[in-house]
Amino acid sequence: MIIEKLVFEQWQHELRQSIDNPKQLLDLLKLSDSVLTHTVATGQQFKLKVPRGYIARMRKGDPDDPLLRQVLPLIKENKHIEGFSTDPVGDIATEKTQGLLQKYHGRVLLLSTGACAIHCRYCFRQHYHYVVSNPLALFDSIRSDSSITEVILSGGDPLCLTDSRLAVMVQHIANISHVQRLRVHTRLPIVIPERVSNTLLRLLTDTRLHTIMVVHANHANEIDDKVSQALQRITKAGITVLNQSVLLRGVNDNANALIRLSTDLFNSHVLPYYLHHLDHVHGAAHFEVPIERAKQLLEQLQIALPGYLVPKLVREVKGMRYKEFL
Repeated sequence: MIIEKLVFEQWQHELRQSIDNPKQLLDLLKLSDSVLTHTVATGQQFKLKVPRGYIARMRKGDPDDPLLRQVLPLIKENKHIEGFSTDPVGDIATEKTQGLLQKYHGRVLLLSTGACAIHCRYCFRQHYHYVVSNPLALFDSIRSDSSITEVILSGGDPLCLTDSRLAVMVQHIANISHVQRLRVHTRLPIVIPERVSNTLLRLLTDTRLHTIMVVHANHANEIDDKVSQALQRITKAGITVLNQSVLLRGVNDNANALIRLSTDLFNSHVLPYYLHHLDHVHGAAHFEVPIERAKQLLEQLQIALPGYLVPKLVREVKGMRYKEFL
């Protein structure tokens, strides 16, 4: 128990020590002040947030590092581009009740928290207004619909919750007889691998539910030894682990990067699941990769890799009852 307490405090300490100032981040990476002239002021609504352990995986002196590009807020985010909006996938229209979304048959998405361990600049939910006035109403809504067989914990990031709060949430879900599967969408094992403790694994597996974890890595440089070991611990606990990525210009929009990512994921016992075409969220247009280029990259992956290492290329279309395969 003493060891677990130390681990628990470590991941929270990592969160508290996250960098939220662009100049401090650039100084840590030994980048010149000229890069700072392209960044957004820190007083913005969706400000910089990145853990130090994630920064340690970035290449010093390289303003085009693929991990840095995912988190550094740029002035071009303020440019309004036609077709890009604050609700790109239609979250608001799919709310069953505040904090509970249903887009697809048989499963619901529970927004457990608005907190994240890292602020990704392409996040499709960066403008979402997180308010849950009555958490018990969420479970009542799920209980009242027997067609729901899967609950997806999302956010924000559900693993930003403490183990005790998360355990209560999981128990509420397990007590709903018609729910069969629990899916957890999280970036924590990638950005703060210390979050994967024995306590967390027990609370996710000590239930009748079949638990699936969908992690989010976009580049192989995100998967160092600590991350790989954390991912393997999750699968050894009996949890199915899948990865979803976003295709991002300047980050992973080349075949070699995507091949390395799929290979390193599999070496960590994780299967590639989805490669998302960018959601058209306001502020992220500079990350977009044209669909024809995306399809070319997919073909290169199909040539180079066995089928089980090729993620499905998809996009989410507002109002559509399933993800569109590209």
